[in-house]
Amino acid sequence: MIRALLAIALLPLTACVSYETDPAKIPDPVKPRELATEPVVARPATSTTTGTTTSTTTDSAPQTAVIATHSGRASEQGAESPNPERTPAQVTRVGGDTKAQIEIRDGEFRFGPSRIESPLPAGYPEPTPPGAIDLKKYPAVRRAEYASSGSPGIGMNMGFFPLFNHIKRNDIAMTSPVEMDYRGLFDPATGVQAKQDSMSWTMSFLYRTSALAPVGKDGSVVVTDRPALEVLSIGMNGAYGTGVVEKGLGLLHGWLAEHPNYEIAGEPRAFHYNGPYIANRVKWSEVQLPVRLKL
Repeated sequence: MIRALLAIALLPLTACVSYETDPAKIPDPVKPRELATEPVVARPATSTTTGTTTSTTTDSAPQTAVIATHSGRASEQGAESPNPERTPAQVTRVGGDTKAQIEIRDGEFRFGPSRIESPLPAGYPEPTPPGAIDLKKYPAVRRAEYASSGSPGIGMNMGFFPLFNHIKRNDIAMTSPVEMDYRGLFDPATGVQAKQDSMSWTMSFLYRTSALAPVGKDGSVVVTDRPALEVLSIGMNGAYGTGVVEKGLGLLHGWLAEHPNYEIAGEPRAFHYNGPYIANRVKWSEVQLPVRLKL
């Protein structure tokens, strides 16, 4: 709790310091030591459920994770516990580092030194490891949105506190990721950042479940339901900002060029899994494009 409050207090300063617009400065993925030296062919995860406990087996030792869905109320015990769950039915590895495998360790999603410390919304698929490309199916999700224009870097500061105050007033626990949607900021054919004076974006905090609050307006925050969608996603490491998005989009566009049976079905978005106290080198994010099969 102390760490979370400190991170919130320092967010405006650290977000500005770590925001990166240059894709050339985004590092390559930080791999687990064992994958970097001795690649392992991964088996799909298998799960057996007893009550609210699931035993998940991957290439490593069996792991146990509590997956009972928390109400999402910040005042209830366990609100900050990640309680990760493997979701092989919602994720298909299609490119990039095909051997990269996340693991559940100490109650968190892990990939090498990268980790996710907060819970995902109920029904959300597992994160894509840095360097891997997945097709992923997302359920509908209720989220609190703050939309604006101008620099997304400044916007990460502008949007955070209205969203944080909204969830605090409504006793809603913080989840991961924070979502950033970009409109007209990247060339739809290449993913390169467009040179323009005005940029539109939306920053969103996700509800654990839709029962936490009704849709509607709360000052500058809009609570709405985002429909289910399929995306092409790449896991990334590096400072959050348009630089990591541009680098990720370039790799996704490369995959799409080799798979012409898929087409882009919407604007890009980024998932930010970590707070400002995590080193930029190992910050975990995803860059995603909504896609669909061509008719």
